[in-house]
Amino acid sequence: MSTPIKQLYFTPKEYLELEGHSPFKHEYQRGLVYAMAGGKKKHVKITTNLGSLLSVHLFNSPCSVYVADMKVRITTADCYYYPDISVTCSETDLGNDDDNFILAPKLIIEVLSKSTEQFDRTDKFSDYQQILELEEYVLVSQDKVQVECYRKQEGEWEGHYYQRGDIVEIVSIGFKCPIEQIYTKVLGFIGV
Repeated sequence: MSTPIKQLYFTPKEYLELEGHSPFKHEYQRGLVYAMAGGKKKHVKITTNLGSLLSVHLFNSPCSVYVADMKVRITTADCYYYPDISVTCSETDLGNDDDNFILAPKLIIEVLSKSTEQFDRTDKFSDYQQILELEEYVLVSQDKVQVECYRKQEGEWEGHYYQRGDIVEIVSIGFKCPIEQIYTKVLGFIGV
């Protein structure tokens, strides 16, 4: 996470007002507001590839796929985050008139970068786990062909790992694909 904006504390309402007028995205964590850096080519391409695959897969379903610009509000953790990809099938989210955020994603995907990887694996994952509807949390490396899927199984989070040659399975939405499809037009830049 980056350095917080120079104000001691923001209320959620102040954060949403700031975010509504800002040309840049910020995440909110328990009163602190952090500016987000833009993604590098590999990060953006992986996010686009996976978002496209999921959108096609869910095209005729009641679920919606959001890529990059949709906030997830975690009320119990007092946070607003921008996951790289989120999927919600919740009537609460789909019927909600508030276009600022979703509350009940069943799937969240983060593409890891050197500056955010530690936070994505620890504090952010801990905050995401407070979302009752969340069934899977997926971490996608941009520096090697590797996908980690954490699935909630009877209240516990269980890791499943995929590498080159594997079929990635995202159980929460019934999705499978060769891992290489996620890395289309990126593999030459990874060097593996």
